[in-house]
Amino acid sequence: MMMSLVEEKESKTELVIVGLGSGDVDQLTLGNFRIIQSAQALFLRTKDHPVVALLDNDRISYETFDRLYEKYATFPEVYEAIVVEIMEKLQRKPEGKQHNEPVVYAVPGHPMVAEKTVQMLLERCREANITVTVTGGESFLDQTFTALQIDPIDGFVLLDASDIALSHLQPTLHTIVAQVYDQYTASDVKLALMERYPDDYEVIVCHALGVKGQEQMIKVPLYEMDHLTSYNNLSLIYIPRSDDDKLRNRTLERLHEIVAILRSPEGCPWDREQTHQSIRKNFIEELYEALEAIDNDDPGHMVEEFGDVLLQIMLHSQMEEEQGMFSVYDVVEALNDKLLFRHPHVFGDQAATSSDQALVHWEQMKQKEQQMKGTARQSILDGIPQGLPALTRAYKLQHKAAKVGFDWPTLEPIIEKVQEELQELQLAIYNKQHAEQMEELGDLLFSVINVARFIKIDAEEALSFTNRKFADRFQYIEQQLRIKGKSFEQTDLVEMDQLWTEAKQR
Repeated sequence: MMMSLVEEKESKTELVIVGLGSGDVDQLTLGNFRIIQSAQALFLRTKDHPVVALLDNDRISYETFDRLYEKYATFPEVYEAIVVEIMEKLQRKPEGKQHNEPVVYAVPGHPMVAEKTVQMLLERCREANITVTVTGGESFLDQTFTALQIDPIDGFVLLDASDIALSHLQPTLHTIVAQVYDQYTASDVKLALMERYPDDYEVIVCHALGVKGQEQMIKVPLYEMDHLTSYNNLSLIYIPRSDDDKLRNRTLERLHEIVAILRSPEGCPWDREQTHQSIRKNFIEELYEALEAIDNDDPGHMVEEFGDVLLQIMLHSQMEEEQGMFSVYDVVEALNDKLLFRHPHVFGDQAATSSDQALVHWEQMKQKEQQMKGTARQSILDGIPQGLPALTRAYKLQHKAAKVGFDWPTLEPIIEKVQEELQELQLAIYNKQHAEQMEELGDLLFSVINVARFIKIDAEEALSFTNRKFADRFQYIEQQLRIKGKSFEQTDLVEMDQLWTEAKQR
């Protein structure tokens, strides 16, 4: 007799994974119950489920993996142990059993919803060429949507309580956090949510949805979420969606939207008129203001100034998006690709135990990247922007040349070079030759930067430190003169020099 395709598929099945439903016995499908009744070997992930009482009443034999939850400290270890045991049972056919008599593995809810062991089994069975059949069951999501009266068509995200990242949280979507097994897990979830939501944002803690007599829905402010003590393996947390700008304003997507509106015909006349060139100087100014906030170690101003720098990036990217060239998301993608590619010691199979080794990897991957793009540079000095501040550009020129061996062997001859350049500058000053003076002063500064590079001090930072020190001492002189009721016209160099000495001794 010819066998149908369905019968042939069923006859080869070696593992059947069934869902027990999300709650009481009424949620177990008839088809799954029949599979369970006829199972030659039935395994339950856990006995802690309302349907298990029905199996006990019908004297259906089964084995559970609850003992593994007590044996191992973490859920990943438990899941791995469950999968290993099931795979061993599949690969050791019991004595007297036919090959087409499958093992049945039953899990709470729907096998394909928030069931890590199922995903692991599917992967291992594919590798071992073992045929698996998955039969559905009512998921806890069905009961969640019904109990909370939300429509998933509005958009929702389902998260695992043990693996929440800031990037997962999207306030405009209904958010359901599952696997909130205990109070400690709830506390971790709370801390993650507070990165995106206000402390008093109202959430709903749900227990045993769909289980008669046990179902609970408790509204609490976010900060009180882990004060509850009734969490168990049927608990979840619901974070209602919101279009509140206070929530959306913590996202890059909202910033992109705002900048696009500002540049639109209905937006700001000033923003619409700007071009890359017209706001080029703004970029430089904002960078220096951000550096000042860093130098002052002022976190409040850092937040503001970093935002101003980001705005410049957004505006320039928006101008290109309007021309159909690229968007800020292309900028982000290019940066992510670069970081991943140039850190093979972090995201690849290479190793680096020091910052020097990490820089070697960076430069190697940078050169490889340029070769792949066909943008390999003709000169070792290519890639140093002409527009850099002269102090920084001098350092980078020297650093690049030193990489190929064009460098001083020791510090002593560099010091001698500084003294030589100083003498040449003094001679140019004596001869009153302005062009020569400028050249010799440049040579002197270049030599001093060589000293800084050799002793591993950033000349820009050193000079910035001295600038701040000078400003602080000079402002002390101003302060003391004000206390004395004097102006600069009413003092002399002797008094100012005395005050300068006082400032140094503070």
